[in-house]
Amino acid sequence: MLTEEKKKEIKKFAKSIRLETMKELGNLGFGHIGGSMSIVELLAVLYGEVMNVDPKNPKMEDRDWLVVSKGHSGPAVYATLALKGFFDKELLKTLNKGGTDLPSHCDRNHTPGIDMSTGSLGQGISMALGIAMGNALDKRDNFVYAILGDGECQEGQVWEAFLYAGNHPMKNLIVFVDNNKQQLDGYTDDINSIGDIRTKIEDFGWFSQEVDGHNVEQIYEAIKRAQSSDKSSAIVLDTIKGKGCSFAEGVELNHHMKFKKEQMDEAIEVLLKEGDE
Repeated sequence: MLTEEKKKEIKKFAKSIRLETMKELGNLGFGHIGGSMSIVELLAVLYGEVMNVDPKNPKMEDRDWLVVSKGHSGPAVYATLALKGFFDKELLKTLNKGGTDLPSHCDRNHTPGIDMSTGSLGQGISMALGIAMGNALDKRDNFVYAILGDGECQEGQVWEAFLYAGNHPMKNLIVFVDNNKQQLDGYTDDINSIGDIRTKIEDFGWFSQEVDGHNVEQIYEAIKRAQSSDKSSAIVLDTIKGKGCSFAEGVELNHHMKFKKEQMDEAIEVLLKEGDE
């Protein structure tokens, strides 16, 4: 269980990630706001308390791995890595610009701390499963974490991986589904509803949980339960797309947005005025 002091620390970290992500995107005037904002608390828990990583040695053999299948959420991941010291925060100003090491989608060949290149949606879970299998064969006791979007769970490859890892349990694999109820061009239920994701994954033989994806304590406790399971584990996160960005939260088409500098400046001001719990 997280102490009150640790909860405050992780919430403060989440606010910093959200702030740096907004500044980062603000330098462009467009970008993947929605899906970046919805995974902030998860990233804060993973990098603030859970994952065994070393910013000075990103390729450490026994590190925990993170595969961000929804690679368009790279801006939030980059902000997290910069705050953890994997690279200088000044690099965030180069997001998606010519010659940058912070491309629109996560790329392991460019960014320190990125374990797998992703962004072709539906493929990340297969990659994470393969990494987990390799680590198990090498008798490492580290964990592989993967973040999927709810929209990409419409892809058949996702369920092939769920089926295989249900029949061949990988207790070192923990998959998160960012269930923010929206995808690129609308609401998931209006486009191709996937129903009760948690139950579906459980039916494929996984240890499956569902928690509030913006509650750091619930996320942490779910991860601890998953780490103790003998099955492959999935945690469905009930989230809000665009969470914490005043002009994006609650907007239907907020997957990738253009905005004016004044809009982002105002959104940052609103975020800074929010009290730390």
